[in-house]
Amino acid sequence: MQNILEGLNKSQYEAVVTAEGPSLVIAGAGSGKTKVLTHKIAYLIDEKGISPWNILAITFTNKAANEMKNRIEKLIGDKSNEMWIGTFHSICVRILRRYIDRIGFDKSFVIFDTGDQKSLVKQTLKELNIDDKLFTERGVLSEISNAKNEMLTPEGYLARANGEYRKEKIATIYELYQKKLKQNNGLDFDDIINNTIQILMENPDALEYYQEKFKYVLVDEYQDTNKAQFTLVVLLSSRHGNITVVGDNDQRNLLF
Repeated sequence: MQNILEGLNKSQYEAVVTAEGPSLVIAGAGSGKTKVLTHKIAYLIDEKGISPWNILAITFTNKAANEMKNRIEKLIGDKSNEMWIGTFHSICVRILRRYIDRIGFDKSFVIFDTGDQKSLVKQTLKELNIDDKLFTERGVLSEISNAKNEMLTPEGYLARANGEYRKEKIATIYELYQKKLKQNNGLDFDDIINNTIQILMENPDALEYYQEKFKYVLVDEYQDTNKAQFTLVVLLSSRHGNITVVGDNDQRNLLF
């Protein structure tokens, strides 16, 4: 235990040993936010006896996830192998591979990259006879992505258009784009999170399984979460309430 708590300042120590309930850690860049998460995970496993299987750690990049894994292994060895550490998207893909058939997709779904998405938008514009000079693929995809981050369906996006011509057109494109994705048994990057949320909200057994599995949820760079990511975190952590989030106090969009 000396190794796990060694080198922590007073605030870091307090955050690490506060095992139960919600914790919000706000600190600037380079102040040891990731250190708090890694040492807290090691503390939960080694000192509190929590099964690694019951811990979920979410980061924003694969690089950050790998760094976190390495740091935890240095503290407690391979005991952490059973815990889930990954990005929002990698975590959601694991859930989708198990349950996506519940929302009408085959489990062998494909994820469209940017090039695939642009090609699909191009097909959609052509089919709808919409000028791609006025509605560029990049611009349309940006609007659709923003809508999905706000958890807006094509119908929800249209409702917010308030009669604005451009937004009404994009709502039409968005709707057909989604239909074409499903016809191809495909998801784009933003669908990965939203479809996971849909599955959890529409299937109580799946929600219960993951809520019971993830008794402790930890989120890095929390200030960068959008509405969809926030909703996912709330769904997964609401049963036990043991959630730790760390964020940068130089940011202004912390959600709580």
